[in-house]
Formats: sequence, C-alpha cells, structure tokens
Amino acid sequence: EKTGKVLGEFCRCYKEQFGVALFNSVRYEIEGAGGPQPQLLHRKVPLEDHVIYSGNIFQYIEENKKWRNRFCVVPHNYGLVLYENKLAYERELPPRVLVNSAGYKILTSVEQYLELVNNSLPGVTPKSGHSPILKCPTDFPLILWHPYARHYYFCVMTGKEQEKWRAVFQDCVRHCNNGISEDSRVESPAFTDAIRMYRQSREQYGTWDMLCGNETQVLSNLVMEELLPELRSAIGPRLKGKAPERQRTWIQVSDAVYRMVYELAKAQYDAAVARCEQERPQLESTIRTDMDQIITSKEHLASKIRAFVLPKAEVCVRNHVQPYISSILEALMTPTSQGFAEVREVFFKEVTDMNMNVVNEGGLEKLAEYMEKLSHLAFHPVKMQSCYEKMDQLKLEGLQQRFDVSSTSVFKQRAQIHMRQQMDDAVYTFETLLHQELGKLQGKDDLCKSIQRILERVLKKFDYDSSTVRKKFFREALLQISIPFLLKKLAPTCKGELAKFQELIFEDFASFILVENTYEEVVLQSVMKDIMQAVKEAAVQRKHNLYRDSMVMHNSDPNLHLLGEGPPIDWSEEYSGQPEAEPAAERRRRAKQVVSVIQDDEGALPYGAEALPQPGSPEPREPEEARPGIPAGTGRERDTPASSAVPGAEIPAGTGRRGTPASSPVPGAEVPSGAGTRRAAPAPPVPGAEVSSGGHPSPACPQRSDNETGEQGQRSPPQPRGTTESGEGVQTEF
Repeated sequence: EKTGKVLGEFCRCYKEQFGVALFNSVRYEIEGAGGPQPQLLHRKVPLEDHVIYSGNIFQYIEENKKWRNRFCVVPHNYGLVLYENKLAYERELPPRVLVNSAGYKILTSVEQYLELVNNSLPGVTPKSGHSPILKCPTDFPLILWHPYARHYYFCVMTGKEQEKWRAVFQDCVRHCNNGISEDSRVESPAFTDAIRMYRQSREQYGTWDMLCGNETQVLSNLVMEELLPELRSAIGPRLKGKAPERQRTWIQVSDAVYRMVYELAKAQYDAAVARCEQERPQLESTIRTDMDQIITSKEHLASKIRAFVLPKAEVCVRNHVQPYISSILEALMTPTSQGFAEVREVFFKEVTDMNMNVVNEGGLEKLAEYMEKLSHLAFHPVKMQSCYEKMDQLKLEGLQQRFDVSSTSVFKQRAQIHMRQQMDDAVYTFETLLHQELGKLQGKDDLCKSIQRILERVLKKFDYDSSTVRKKFFREALLQISIPFLLKKLAPTCKGELAKFQELIFEDFASFILVENTYEEVVLQSVMKDIMQAVKEAAVQRKHNLYRDSMVMHNSDPNLHLLGEGPPIDWSEEYSGQPEAEPAAERRRRAKQVVSVIQDDEGALPYGAEALPQPGSPEPREPEEARPGIPAGTGRERDTPASSAVPGAEIPAGTGRRGTPASSPVPGAEVPSGAGTRRAAPAPPVPGAEVSSGGHPSPACPQRSDNETGEQGQRSPPQPRGTTESGEGVQTEF
C-alpha cells in the first residue's frame, strides 16, 4: 500500500514534467544552442567489443559459509559477471552471479562494513567476544555494501591486487550510477525533475546520494527511503537469535523487499512512460503550432511570479548565499582542476612513452600495437585512478551543513565522469589526426616529429575544452548547492501563495507550463548573476588555468569533425602486417581487454579450493557439470579473457524476463520466495555466516602462485543464457 501510494504520486509528477520537458526540447530544437563548441572529437562507441577487466577473486558464499575462487569478468557495460571458474567461462556456461553495482559503496575493511551494518539496525550490536557477521581470511577484503540490496563479499591476497580490484569496482559503480541517459532531451529531464519535485513536496531539499542507477533503480530507492524506517520499526523487534543472526536476517528482509519494490516500480514506471509516449504526438503538434503563444503565456506568468518572489529571493541571496559563493567555488576548483591537470599529464606521458618506444623498436606494427592500447586509456581504471583520486580532496566543511549537502559524492562522481570523457576525447582526436598523417610519412624521424606535433595540437584543444567543461561544471554545482537551499528558505513565505497564479495559465497550455517550475526558474535567476560573475572572475584571474569567456578558439582543423564521422580506426587490422585480415566476427571474438591481469590465480584455499565450513553449515552443492581434472573454484588457465557479449540492457534468465532466486525463505518474516524478480539490484542473499577461525587458522587463507600472465586472451565471454541452480546468487539486469 505504501509503495503504491509513493509510485502513484511520482507518476503524477512525471506526467506533469513530461509536457514541460517536451516543450523545452522542441524549443531547444527550434532556437538552437549557443556557447563555445568543443574542439576535441567525441567517440561514438568507446568500448565496443572490449572488456574492462577479468581475473580470479575470492567470494564469500553465504549459503555454504565458505570462500570460493571465482572468475570475474567486467564487460563493456561495467556489470560484474562471476563464473564458477575460468573453464566455465570458456565453455560458455551461464554465470553464477551478475551484479549491477549502482548505489553500492566499495569498502576495503571489515571494520567499515561492520559499522554500517550496526547502524542499519539500531540497538542490535554483537556483544564483545561474539563472532561478528563477517570474517575475512585475508587482510585485503573488498565489500560491496548497499543500503537496501544484498551485500557482496570478496577478498584478495595482496594490497596491490586490492588496489587494482578497488579501482575496477569503483569504475563499475561510477558508470552504473550514471545510468540515466543524457542523450534523451525529454524522458530523462522529466524523470529527474519529477524525482526532485516529489522529494521537495516531502520537505526534502538538497542533494540526494541515491539518485543513482537507471530510472527503475532510482525510483526503487525513492520508495525504500520512505518504506525502510517503517519496515525497521515493524520487523526489527521481532527478529530472533543473536545479534549477528538478526543482522543477517535484516539484510535478507531488506533485499527481498527491495526486489518486490523494484518489480512494482518497473511496472508502474513503464506504464507511465507508455501513456506519455502515446500522448506525445498530439502534444508535440500543439507545441509546434502554438509555440509563440505558449512562450508569451509563460513569460506573462513569470513576470507576475517574479514581481512577488524576486524581492524576497534577492534578500535571501544577499544574506545567506552571496557571502559563501567564492568559498564554495574555491573548494570545487582546486581538486577538480588538479584532476583535469592529471588527466593532461597522464595523456602526455602515455603518448610520449609510446613515441619513444616506437622510435626505438621501429615499424608501423609496433605503432599499431601501442595505439590499440592507447585508444582505451580513458577506460583503464588503474591508470585513471590518479586522476580520480584528486577529487577525494573535495571538502565543503561547514558549508555542507549550511546548505544541506548530504555528501560531496555527487560532485566527485560528476567531475570524474567529465575527466574520463575529456581523456577519451583527447585520445580519439589524437589517433584520428595521426591516422590521417600516416600516409604522408617517410621513415622513423617523420613519424616521431608528427606524433610530437599532433600531441601539441591536441593538448591545446584539450586545454580549451577542459576550461569550458570545468566552468560549466562549477556553475552547475553552485546552482545544485544554492537553489535547494533558497527554495527551502523561501518555502514558508512563498510556497503557499503559488496556487493563486494557476489562473494565469490558459487551459490549452497547462500541459507545458507549471507554476512550480516557473517559480523555480525565477529563484534560479535571482542567484544566477552572482554565480556567473564568480566563475567569470576566476577565469579573468587565470585561476586554475581557466580561460576567459571572451577567449574563443577558432577552428584550426575545419575538416577534423568530418574525420570524426568516419568509421572507427582498427589499428591491429590496418598495420599489423598480417597477410589477410580476420573476419569481423573473429575480431570481435578475439577482442582485447583494457586492464591486464596481475597474477595467475590458480591458487586455491587448502583442502579443495575453499575454506573449511563452520560446523553445522550446509554441505556444498556439486557443480552441475563435471569438470575433469580441474577442481571446482579454481581457474587453471589464466590468460586474460577477451571481449564481452553481455548485453548492456537486460540479461535474459530462464524465460528471458526474470532471474530465479534459489535462496531459502527468510527466517522471522513472511517474504515471498519470488520465482524470479526482474530488477537492476543484486539478487537476494542466502543466510550468511562467518568463516571459521578457531582450530583452523591456516586453511582459511587463500594461496596463489606467482606466475604472470599475458595481457590479452583468445575468447570473448559468452552471452549469459540463464542462472545456475546454486543459491550463491542470481542474475540481475544491467
């Protein structure tokens, strides 16, 4: 009932915002957009036929209470795909677990995790001396924690491996969090505005950490935000057992409810979108026919609201916002500009190293090999980590409390996404210009000089685009911090009076003009001048290498953007020296991976690739298909696997629509077994337990060999066709 009420109210907001977003989209299409044009090229399909990373990692299986060696593949859509072992992956068997990491946090210590778990169920804390909910057999855990969904537990053997996997996992979270398409000019703005309006109607202003994932995930988070406190009050006191057991049960209950909410949210949201799309042709026809009248009507409404609101808003801005704009801007500029400077440095270093290596080793074949690696530099989590880490310095200190900013993660993640995009644009522009030059070159010296000359040209374009992107980011961040604060301050005196302006809107235009939206635009105008001036002054002072707005870079490469429209460059095919090119299907099958593997992960836990179970725990299930000569849970052949065929949208399971959870019923609560829930959140956990310590300290520690492996493999990952019957986890859609 609670879920239905929240979803119903949201769908009403969405329908209202859809008409406004459609009007804005058509107006944008007619009037066009101004502002500086980017100098760098933009790659259309950055990671086609590539995987980000693959390798073995130990995972804690809650049903069997054991740590097992799993083969993990991170495909181009940044999902985490876990196979029984490398052989299962190569034989195209279905994966054990698929994880969409949107909304997750990556923890690298059990203490961090236990603190979050203890806070999730107040009043339930294990007593001193009692076993906690989780023990790790190594000093290098990696835990995926979610406030509502199932948790995932991994560990590795060394700190170097932990850092590498952490960078990969963080890239997955960063990408999956950014799940709402920015290409849509109607559906995405309508959705995000509807979320914002709904939360503001509940007196919830400011940034929201759980605005992450695709639309259904975000909507599920919205419901859970209201539902979870009531659920905790109703179910928490009824949980039985010792504190760790109650915590495990609570995690299971929360995940089961989250899955059900996801199903309901998906159904209702899809229905709302379908209804709006059905009405779209008629709405768009009205907009195009009556565009001038709609604009006139909206301006008339805005003038009336402005006369009422603006004096109060200006006083509020002058007293509560203006004195802090420069402080906020400086706090944003320093780490962001350092991050972009690091992007520039990494790009310069990689190209310079490549130039030296090509000159020393010689030949276009070597150039093709290095360019193949360079082309995916932006998507190399480890090499990009030094850039992303600069944003960890972002601190708003007392400004967070003043402006109701729950955390800085929203701004950190946005800046990091801009960094990755700028890096890829620079790399793509470089390889496009170099590819154009290759036919004119005579020998090594010409090649070396051309690479250096093109690098300098690209760096100039990077500096210009970087300045433009950062200034836009600073303006958006300042608005994102100040507007909710102003709306909250003005609400007591202005919000109740807005209803009287409704009569100024013609009924025929009511779908495209909303009083609430117009009121927010007036509030935005009250502070926009101060924000623009602050960013402009920073640019005039050349702070952090920002260009002045008057600085316009003329297009020195008029044909460059035409080159960018051409087919993707395949360096390995054109310059590999092979007598015959491989068929397209074979090239896709043998596609390379972005990050190389650290070690050969044949290593297994003593006594058969797994830790000894806790006494009384269920026996492990036998694998469905015998694997002669290879113990379950180990990966014998450790070349790096090749590209992924895992789709970026929905992962079929069984019927092609739903996963099939195999977990036991949750004790202490009546939770449907759910013969399958189609959702973007991870699957329901099975009852967990800690790894034994006691009399078996050494067998609980994984051991690995020291053999190094190559950087690329020979097979692409199969498309998952269904889940296994194991209770270790089920598929989730990406």
